[in-house]
Amino acid sequence: MQNISVDDKQYIVTKNYKNGFDLDKFKERYTDYFDNYDYILGDWAYGKLRLKGFCEKNNKQFNDINDIDNLDNYILTMCANDCAYFVLKRKM
Repeated sequence: MQNISVDDKQYIVTKNYKNGFDLDKFKERYTDYFDNYDYILGDWAYGKLRLKGFCEKNNKQFNDINDIDNLDNYILTMCANDCAYFVLKRKM
């Protein structure tokens, strides 16, 4: 697992499907909007990186649409078929 740092936040790359993780592109897209999420999914569609935040149930930002337990379903239904993607977990 790869450790990364962005805007003084620490993350671990927990999944890097089809080598989807690109640190430079991630840093270009990252904003403080993602600071309170436990996980960040990055997926590639039409050559562009999309980011989506997910939470564990004990996170105050938690709701059904960002439940980390729904990550696999989100990838199947909302991402391009068999696209490259990555998952980052925030280090506490």
